Amino acid sequence: MNIVGCDFHPGWQQVAVFDMETGEIQERKLNNGNGEAESFYRRLSAPALVGLEASGNSQWFEDLLGRLGHEVWVGDAAQIRASYVRKQKTDKRDAAHILKLLLESRFPRIWRPTAGDRDLRQLLIHRHKLVQIRIRVKNGLQHLMLNRGVQMKRKLWSEAGQQALRELPLEGWAAQRRADLLHLLAALNDQIGKLEEAVSRAAKLDPGAQLLMTQPGVGPITALAFVVTLGDVRRFPRGKQVASYLGLIPTERSSSQHRRLGSISKQGNPFLRMLLVESAQSVNRLDEGFRKQYQHRCHRMATGVAKVAAARKLAVRLYWMLRTNTRYPEIAHIESSPR
Repeated sequence: MNIVGCDFHPGWQQVAVFDMETGEIQERKLNNGNGEAESFYRRLSAPALVGLEASGNSQWFEDLLGRLGHEVWVGDAAQIRASYVRKQKTDKRDAAHILKLLLESRFPRIWRPTAGDRDLRQLLIHRHKLVQIRIRVKNGLQHLMLNRGVQMKRKLWSEAGQQALRELPLEGWAAQRRADLLHLLAALNDQIGKLEEAVSRAAKLDPGAQLLMTQPGVGPITALAFVVTLGDVRRFPRGKQVASYLGLIPTERSSSQHRRLGSISKQGNPFLRMLLVESAQSVNRLDEGFRKQYQHRCHRMATGVAKVAAARKLAVRLYWMLRTNTRYPEIAHIESSPR
């Protein structure tokens, strides 16, 4: 059996290969684009254990190793770097260090989602990116109106507002910009509508997402994103670990008798964290018990801090709903009952 420490880059990779039969270590630099890396792993006797740092462009490589029968371990890049004490950093040293962690059973392996969950993540991210583009298009149309002394705010997107926008006297490139932006807006609305229908269908087919949608204010987008991001909730023994996983706990620099807390760590999935903050505002409007706690926080802290605290509470509640298979309002009754 071979154990491979891989320092992966989009164009190439540096590997350190340990042969357990001979005890030899081989170091090589492989090109990804010309098929050299694929040929190397095809010649490698399966099953080999390959360890690499988590990165955003390695999915094709992980899929290739899986098809070839090799076992892939993906490690936490920050923990791997923190365990390396030398100040000299090179690709050869990185590959050798990953190999050393694998051999010493100290490799910080992270959980990886299934292929189906990865595909649903792409659906959610694709919709989110198109929504961001639509916001920029709408802002452009608002500026056209404001530059002509007309301020309609949200009313601009009503039927009357759209009619006023089309009748706005514009000339030259301003008129061309209006026509192009309106065409883009119509196309984006159509595409986003189709994606939202796909999200709704996927959420209806997922028991976990259906369970989370019993919470007032949590729709199919947030519910599905929570399920596919956390995966098996049994990985987390407590709600505090979920909040830490999502980056919703404060940073801390404490020593001796001094405890210093800062802003949230943001060491987690930024997309789900954003959805939780947005959904918490909807939950505040629709869930009376949740709203009372939020208003109580607003008296003691800044509104922005209270919103993040509400998002953390919502994340912990959704976690326990999945962990205990408890629907709303039973979960809210359990939270409010005296202990």
